[in-house]
Amino acid sequence: MKVCIYGAGAIGGHIAARLIAKTDAIVSIVARGAHLAAIRANGITLRSGGQEIGGHPRAVTDDPASLPPQDIVLVTLKGPSLSAAARPLARLLGETGFAVFLMNGIPWWWNHATDRDGPLELVDPGAAMWREVGPGRALHGVISSSNAVVAPGVIQHYGGNRWMIGEPDGALSPRAQAVVDLFGDAGLQAIVSGDIRADIWRKLFVNISSNPFAALTRLTSQEGAAVPGLDDLCVKAIDEALAVTLAMGCDLRSETCAEDIVRPPGGRGGGRSSMLQDVDAGRALEVEGIVGQVQAFGRTFGVPTPTLDVVLPLLRGLDLALRNAREAAGKQGA
Repeated sequence: MKVCIYGAGAIGGHIAARLIAKTDAIVSIVARGAHLAAIRANGITLRSGGQEIGGHPRAVTDDPASLPPQDIVLVTLKGPSLSAAARPLARLLGETGFAVFLMNGIPWWWNHATDRDGPLELVDPGAAMWREVGPGRALHGVISSSNAVVAPGVIQHYGGNRWMIGEPDGALSPRAQAVVDLFGDAGLQAIVSGDIRADIWRKLFVNISSNPFAALTRLTSQEGAAVPGLDDLCVKAIDEALAVTLAMGCDLRSETCAEDIVRPPGGRGGGRSSMLQDVDAGRALEVEGIVGQVQAFGRTFGVPTPTLDVVLPLLRGLDLALRNAREAAGKQGA
């Protein structure tokens, strides 16, 4: 089985290292920059539970066109990078391959197999993914695993090893089971989801209450607890997302306690959220998938989102500032 990890950062690197070390899959990696150079030279290494696993992929490249068609492509790019990858990804899938999108927020294929069938402009500008790849070749993965790139080619796993794989239409398909079996062979605790949209919402409640506020304040959840009123805003963000979810026909109120998500009974972790890591590194932020599309759904279904209405333009402004800084740095280096 030919498997490509498209974007081997923290999550993609974790998966790649385990697949290489523990399965017979023919693993290729699409990466860039120092990460690419390090993997070419030394392979990829995952540090987890006091052990190191990994090895060399069959191929590592920054040019997907240099790879043969793949059976499975595991897409671990951030949302802002998807549009540019649409055509290369479609070519990489060939005639029979399919893609599993392992990413946060509302995915580009969301409306597929619903009565609102069609692309979402905020998370798929110009319908690039919808047009080039097509939702019929997309599965999705919801991740509960904390990882970071601690050096080029080296991934640190901090905790969590739960992976939910599902079809947009909720079918318990052979291809979803094939991904789960592959992950299981690699030591990844995966199951097939019977309702991937509900699982995406469950993860989004955590993301919408942590990532935006961490990015805007530069504080971890633990540090933010000392700021009067900040936790209250986090709770309101979850409550608004819950109301949107309900209006769209998915009632998760009985199982979701915003207070427990923001102030977990077992205490807060001190790690830096994924969006805060992106701010630290000056990267593009997953604004639309985590916040923008939720607000847009709210407006479509007549649900007020006053907290998100304030947070979203601030987050878009921060994303623009980071983009301007990257462009300025690029001009200085030219």
